[in-house]
Amino acid sequence: MNYDYINENYQEVIQRIEAAKLRSGRSDQVDLVVAIKSAELDEIEYLVKNCGVKKVGENRVQQLLQRYDELQKLGVEIHFIGALQTNKVKYIIDKVTMIHSLDRIELAREIDKQAKKKGIVMNVLVEINSAKEENKSGVDPSCILEFCQEIATLENIKVCGFMTMGAKSEKNSEYLKYFYETYQLVLDILNKKVHNIDVDILSMGMSDSFEPAIEAGSTMVRIGRKMFIKK
Repeated sequence: MNYDYINENYQEVIQRIEAAKLRSGRSDQVDLVVAIKSAELDEIEYLVKNCGVKKVGENRVQQLLQRYDELQKLGVEIHFIGALQTNKVKYIIDKVTMIHSLDRIELAREIDKQAKKKGIVMNVLVEINSAKEENKSGVDPSCILEFCQEIATLENIKVCGFMTMGAKSEKNSEYLKYFYETYQLVLDILNKKVHNIDVDILSMGMSDSFEPAIEAGSTMVRIGRKMFIKK
């Protein structure tokens, strides 16, 4: 099968990432995590072997487990980027590089507990509900510092940064508003120098919003659907 469309999509995404960095005067690296929930294994293999993708994100525990062996053979970092139930943590704790959706204390404690059993320290991103939407997961921005202080005592979790989805919008200006607010919130947390919070990552932006996210300071973007559109 011809997968040229994947290469074209990938090159377009990279060009748009670089253009967004240029517009905001940035020269640092923006990491790409390809969300693969809608992709077939042969499409993922093409992305890895022909485009050089190094990080993939799974949204569902069951799907991750079903194709873990194949993903492992590709040598990619596997990130868990979906909502995670506490009773599912034990199934993925030794299979992923990072969990992106830490949004409640009981989940943090379970990740810590399961990581301790495996003798590992799990990298996590704290999810912020920057839009304050009731139907969205994530910690309320007003509670984020208290949340970080509480999980800082957990020895088998390493907080590597923060992530946010932002509110769904048709305008980049609306995305920018939420992403800038999250960026400023993260800066405030860094200034507090919370123990065990070593922030290298601010993950904002998906297929419809990665450009304003980068302009607002995102260091990691999660892009899925756009990679697999057949033109």
